[in-house]
Amino acid sequence: MKLSDFRYPLPRNLIAKFPAHPRDSSRLLVMHRDTETFEDLKFSEITRFFKKGDCMVVNETKVFPARLLGRKEKTNAKIEVFLLRELNKDDNIWDVIVDPARKVRIGNKIFFDEGRLWCEVIDNTTSRGRTVRFNVEGDIYKIIERIGRMPLPYYIKREPTKKDKESYQTVYAKSIGAVAAPTAGLHFTKRLLKSIEKKGVKIVPVVLHVGLGSFRPVEVEDLTKHKMDSEYYEIPESTANAVNRTIDHKGNVFIVGTSTCRAVESSVTTDGHLKGNRGWTDKFIFPPYEFKITDRLITNFHMPESTLLMLSAAFAGRDFTMKAYKKATKLGYRFYSYGDGTLII
Repeated sequence: MKLSDFRYPLPRNLIAKFPAHPRDSSRLLVMHRDTETFEDLKFSEITRFFKKGDCMVVNETKVFPARLLGRKEKTNAKIEVFLLRELNKDDNIWDVIVDPARKVRIGNKIFFDEGRLWCEVIDNTTSRGRTVRFNVEGDIYKIIERIGRMPLPYYIKREPTKKDKESYQTVYAKSIGAVAAPTAGLHFTKRLLKSIEKKGVKIVPVVLHVGLGSFRPVEVEDLTKHKMDSEYYEIPESTANAVNRTIDHKGNVFIVGTSTCRAVESSVTTDGHLKGNRGWTDKFIFPPYEFKITDRLITNFHMPESTLLMLSAAFAGRDFTMKAYKKATKLGYRFYSYGDGTLII
């Protein structure tokens, strides 16, 4: 497989700027791998594909408002600091991206919240990346929650609103740490989750803190040379046990989203079962790949040449996936983070 195998044309008007309301009123393209056929449904109709004894795995990561708008000391120049990950909790040291980067050097201070919060640049990491230390003692996330803006993907050409703090978050989000939403989960309402559980389906969590690597372009034609960003994940023992019971009793394991899929496929035992685990994964899934845990994949429509599209194609088959994207475009499906969903079975 080459990078150019994952190009496709998409009219800009099909990129969703706002979510469906209610969440489960979005559309669902069901992709049947065995017959290479499709069903065009509402997402709320997904319940028909579950049966008693199945298991559904979701990513409970919670997006924090990672965009901080500040001003540089002395010059008062406007600087955006995009928080990537906390490196040292005790000392409040973070990896960030700054914009405009040319104005930000080691030793500079950037002030936020009318000067009550500030950070000092202590290192350069990439052309736009910096390591900073905040002046806060205690839980910085409380301040971030108050003054930060939600990190909507760059292709959503608008500023985030207060509503995005709720809508760019799954209804089951619990563990703070993501700078991008696990978007396949955005379609689920609490009512829909209860309907699925009533069918005798066990819904279990993992955590994978989605980073900006989800949007980082692949820059090599030979996919074997691409390096994924590492992302932190956790798989509770209770989740592993539930998934393994489903496997042993011949039920289907439904995986909600590419981030969830990467987490579970990163922690597989030699006999094809899921292992409780925590750590960092840079697993890159692209065709051909033999999935060990995933029986059914729920995901969104992804950007051309993206690693998320490649994972979907690894599960559904590249040709069938591109056929599905062509059909979805023709039917006017909405694409990307706030767009419609697919179920690959």
